[in-house]
Amino acid sequence: MQVLAVTPEIFPLIKTGGLADVAGALPVALAGQGVTTRTLIPGYPTVLSAFRKKKALHQYPNLQGGKASIHAATVSGLELFVLDAPHLFDRAGGPYGDATGADWPDNWRRFAALSQVGADIAGGAISGYAPDLVHVHDWQSAMTLAYMRYGEAGTVPSVMTVHNLAFQGQFAAAIFPELGLPAPAMALDGVEYYGGVGFLKAGLQAATAITTVSPTYAQEICTPAFGMGLDGLLNLRAGDLHGIVNGIDTEIWNPATDPHLMANYSSKSLRARKANRKAVEDRFNLVSDDSPIVCVVSRLTWQKGMDILAGSLDDLVAAGARLAVLGSGDQGLEGALLAGAARHRGRVGIVVGYDEALSHMMQGGCDAIVIPSRFEPCGLTQLYGLRYGCVPIVARTGGLADTVIDANEAAIAAGVATGFQFAPESAAALGHAIRRMVSAHADSAVWAAIQKQGMKSDVSWDRSAQKYVQLYKYLIAKGQPGG
Repeated sequence: MQVLAVTPEIFPLIKTGGLADVAGALPVALAGQGVTTRTLIPGYPTVLSAFRKKKALHQYPNLQGGKASIHAATVSGLELFVLDAPHLFDRAGGPYGDATGADWPDNWRRFAALSQVGADIAGGAISGYAPDLVHVHDWQSAMTLAYMRYGEAGTVPSVMTVHNLAFQGQFAAAIFPELGLPAPAMALDGVEYYGGVGFLKAGLQAATAITTVSPTYAQEICTPAFGMGLDGLLNLRAGDLHGIVNGIDTEIWNPATDPHLMANYSSKSLRARKANRKAVEDRFNLVSDDSPIVCVVSRLTWQKGMDILAGSLDDLVAAGARLAVLGSGDQGLEGALLAGAARHRGRVGIVVGYDEALSHMMQGGCDAIVIPSRFEPCGLTQLYGLRYGCVPIVARTGGLADTVIDANEAAIAAGVATGFQFAPESAAALGHAIRRMVSAHADSAVWAAIQKQGMKSDVSWDRSAQKYVQLYKYLIAKGQPGG
């Protein structure tokens, strides 16, 4: 089976969040199931610098305002198609904006171009390559399915994966004439969305099947509270909507071999985590004692519930815990957390920014990781926490609810508890969960049992990859004569 994936980012080449981890790990997992994936990605500078030899498989004299070409590459075991379009992607800064964080004003053009190329490849633009199915990720590649629908690849089955419905790619109607789509596409059942053009909406409309990254999130987005204005369309397509929980790359995230740790360990050698714990204390200027260290590795945003954390910070310290935060985002939230660190020197430490190696060390040295998200399609940090014996404390929403078993009395007695859930998303509820965690941590036998049970959890891509393969096969067979 040949699958063409289209994504705006992929680990290890370009990453801003969990989407990149999924785009990089899923093809590897699918390969074990007999599926060959070629992934189309933009030619950002960091991507192009990863390979030297370039041979154009297809060229465009004018793709959204400039010359462009498609190249094949193999990087870190990933089979790639790279869209080299310097006028669109050769820019300093991040994949979506400049160094200040401001979005590029022509993002609609950049990702329309990526999508147009994805549809061209699906339609046979590259000699000798014909995918059986196209799998696109989030709004930046969702228009691939619209170009396929109104172009040469309308019969190729497709999957649209929504990693976060909050990011939709909404643009003014004025861009439509420059998209290269036929006039009928600017309609309610096409790309039109509240009078403008909706990239994600167009993908949801055109996809053969829609997936989200957890079963609970698939249910939540069909409600007005979580549907972000798209719940009506999603309910109409409910029969094509599937929730498949994400996995993680268990080779990269493995405490027994992780090179970023001061000491490697397994569920049978948890005492070795003490060396990592000391490294965390030193990095975050925390006092050294036996109290639990709670960590946060997150974008500092309202969605991630960082205002809830800031509001419960004093209670967290009063409960007897310490806190280490790694992240950046909203300046107001950064300021609130930095103020909390100033109030509680030695008990709270903040590192503003992102550091991949440090994030591994925190999972390997902290006792618990808190994820108070207001909504969370899947979440990966709690999966890393389970893998590393860093016990998750999570809001009861989306993929967090699907992957963490609350340590209530019954679950502890049955030996199945893996973390702590709380609801509603409030400082009071989070504070109660923190106190439950501190109480459990005080009982070394109970705490070790929770850690070990979490480390036994299957957080790999194996089961999820099987579900994707089953869906792919169903869609391909459905599209065959007599299917």
